[in-house]
Amino acid sequence: KVYVTVNTIVYDNEIEDTKHLLCDLQRIGVDAVLVQDMSVLLSVEELVLGANYINTDNTVSNTNPNPSTITSKLYSIPLHASTQTDNRTVEKVRWLHSIGFSRVVLARELSAYEIAEIHRAVPEVELEVFVHGALCVSYSGQCYVSQHCFGRSANRGECAQFCRLKFQLEDAENNKIDRPRYLLSLKDMCRIDNLEQLIDSGATSFKIEGRLKDAIYVKNVVSAYSQKLNEIIKKSGGKLTRSSLGNVVYSFTPNLQKTFNRGFTNYFINGRNMGISSPDTPKAIGEFVGRVKEIRGMRIIVAGTSSFSNGDGLCYISSDHELEGFRVNRAENNFLIPAKMPQSLKAGMSLYRNNDIQFERELSRETSSRKIPITLILSETDEGFCLKAKVNGDSDDEITATANLVSEKQDANTPQISNIVRQ
Repeated sequence: KVYVTVNTIVYDNEIEDTKHLLCDLQRIGVDAVLVQDMSVLLSVEELVLGANYINTDNTVSNTNPNPSTITSKLYSIPLHASTQTDNRTVEKVRWLHSIGFSRVVLARELSAYEIAEIHRAVPEVELEVFVHGALCVSYSGQCYVSQHCFGRSANRGECAQFCRLKFQLEDAENNKIDRPRYLLSLKDMCRIDNLEQLIDSGATSFKIEGRLKDAIYVKNVVSAYSQKLNEIIKKSGGKLTRSSLGNVVYSFTPNLQKTFNRGFTNYFINGRNMGISSPDTPKAIGEFVGRVKEIRGMRIIVAGTSSFSNGDGLCYISSDHELEGFRVNRAENNFLIPAKMPQSLKAGMSLYRNNDIQFERELSRETSSRKIPITLILSETDEGFCLKAKVNGDSDDEITATANLVSEKQDANTPQISNIVRQ
């Protein structure tokens, strides 16, 4: 499926351009658009040459009748309500469905219980939930601090990342309560161990946040969740099935710790809990690889079982509570020689790898292939031959593709049995 985000707030002078964009998307046949601004919804309605309406008597019309006689609207482009629409109540989801949305992307803050409540109340709506990626400290779609402080609206895709800045916490008398820290910075979401719970709650689609992430991040994270889904589907004994066809074979083992993350939390999936913040740094720390055992001149000796490669990026939290790092110039087993020795690194400090060169090399190549089982049927026609392709698992009369060849036919001059056996 190809879904396109049109989930920005649209200014009045941009409505015509938005209509042109939607027209192009409709023409090329996208499977859905994600919307935040309801003016985009109106643009979709105007776009479809008078949208199709389902009336109370179940008739369909493409004129604009009395609004009181309309039960729902059908658009030529399926509509998904973006998480920016702040979808966290039964009433909101029910309303969105009533005006034409087929899928709703729920707010990240909801628990599995709250998701289940929405599904029970509005079972006809597809529910999409976030399972991985960066978290905002504010309610989904309801943060205006970047707009207020910097004139950059998060609802226009221009968030200034205010919550990733360092703050000094003071009381009402201006007494400093703590050292300056990243007090609003949250860990990244990771719900790979909660997928079955979310499926049971009524989620039909899982969303991975990937803003400004590279291809290696996408390959690693998507592959990890895809393989987990395979396990769940296999265990269900036929109760669950993918919406896609075929099998994907991977040439590497996914590891979520090896690509960008600020540490992980499953957030509020089981209710509010502690340990969701990342106050020491808003940057990626990576996976723990050992402790500094000793420093000898330009050599760092690491205690641990991890292996290292030339070019690895390592980091640590200094005694000043700052994240610092260095690049490994040469690795000899557990002896590391940096290009420049970090002055704040001391024996006993924990080391983390936030840039695994070997893993990145592995993922820079082709890492997966997806194969769909099909049956090919070759038959003779009056004009020549016909080749039909059918996806395995479909009904016998459900043909995916057909190709006809107009060709003269000639009888074989010699028996073909031995030739067929040999081939």
